[in-house]
Amino acid sequence: MIDLPEQDRSNMSNRFRGYLPVVLDVETGGFNPGTDALLESAIAIIQMNDSGFLELGETLSFNIKPFQGANIEDAALQFTGIDPDHPFRYAIDEKEALEKMFSKVRKEIKRTGCHRAIVVAHNASFDHSFLCRAAERCEIKRNPFHPFSTFDTATLAGLAYGQTVLARACEAAGISFNNDEAHSAAYDCNKTAELFCQIVNKWQQLSHEN
Repeated sequence: MIDLPEQDRSNMSNRFRGYLPVVLDVETGGFNPGTDALLESAIAIIQMNDSGFLELGETLSFNIKPFQGANIEDAALQFTGIDPDHPFRYAIDEKEALEKMFSKVRKEIKRTGCHRAIVVAHNASFDHSFLCRAAERCEIKRNPFHPFSTFDTATLAGLAYGQTVLARACEAAGISFNNDEAHSAAYDCNKTAELFCQIVNKWQQLSHEN
């Protein structure tokens, strides 16, 4: 990938109107963020290199204990392969997981000079809704993410590659994808981050070639 001209190497605080893109993936016990368990969560920090292009930064992932009274659908567990009662999950309470993720995001917001984070996810409304509902449930008042705006890689990949399924979008983009590892929050988060970076970088490069 070629370098951008010096004057076009805007830093992260200028690239998305002051929003820091943070990739999110969650694995859950169903489709209802108000009643269904949050079982896994992962974030990937997106950084900008010296050439002005996006790249994957630090990632955090957690196995999460279902909140008290949470609903867990058998179909969801069959889809994800998660066993909430497995002794080696080493799961933590969702409040602890969220506080650790939010702390990391706030530090990156401060480091980059951004004013808020924005969720990047594949079918982003799903992940965003579970994140926000969990933060409300845990009475976390300082959620660093925008309350309703997101970047949806399903939409971006549909535009860029004509594919909206994550595995197929990665294949079209030339990104390796192992279906045996899919549906874990950490793996899907990293692949979504790779896809997002590639689409944004490709667009930025093309815009400077024309």
